[in-house]
Amino acid sequence: MGHIIAVAGKGGVGKTTLCGLLIQYLCESGKKPVLAVDADANSNLNEVLGVDVEVTLGELREEIERAGVDSRYQIPSGMTKQAYLEMRLADAVAEQDDYDLMVMGRTQGQGCYCFVNGLVQTQIQKLQSQYPYVVVDNEAGMEHISRGLIPTMETAILVSDCSRRGVQAAGRIAALMKELNFKPKKVGLIVNRAPEGKLDEGTMEEINKQGLNLLGVVPHDPNVYRYDCDGKPIIQLPKDSPVCSALCDIAQKLEL
Repeated sequence: MGHIIAVAGKGGVGKTTLCGLLIQYLCESGKKPVLAVDADANSNLNEVLGVDVEVTLGELREEIERAGVDSRYQIPSGMTKQAYLEMRLADAVAEQDDYDLMVMGRTQGQGCYCFVNGLVQTQIQKLQSQYPYVVVDNEAGMEHISRGLIPTMETAILVSDCSRRGVQAAGRIAALMKELNFKPKKVGLIVNRAPEGKLDEGTMEEINKQGLNLLGVVPHDPNVYRYDCDGKPIIQLPKDSPVCSALCDIAQKLEL
């Protein structure tokens, strides 16, 4: 079975950027193909990777939900909704040379995410054996953790910025995993966007208070902001970028 790496943390701390760079590291290290899963309703992992997505799981949900009601959504005559869904699920995986990307996406309006969440879990379980590594970019907060969508994760990477609130959020996620009896082989914290790659005493104090294993510190790099503003995929950062170098060291520490 593929090694599942789940990345989680407070919103806005750079989880998706680090996920994209981790996927790139695995591919360049010969661990391909990788299944990349954007499990955030507000999806943008494809932008970090520079991939166009044909359809998301959320959009498939809309097709199934509105078939027969909205003329834009039609299921072929004689085909059940389940059979049509199975056929269309293959379209929800954007195939690249070294990795494939599956995006959760969102439903329209006030639709419930339960069905889409279930699809994410089912598809990961179905596809896991086809990939040596599965990298899951979770939504901000603890939704997927609390729903138990990825109980078979082997590595849990918690991401925070330098703020105490970010570290506290990571600590709550770690505590929830223990409550749910998740048993990843490795759990650790990455602190992202640290000025000059250094942490102050207050941040370290909170990390120790939360009982978190510090995997490493990723320095602030203005190029990440510039690439984002210019619409350039973050994975195109120079190989000597301090962000890429730091993540490479962390991945090696995790023996990925």
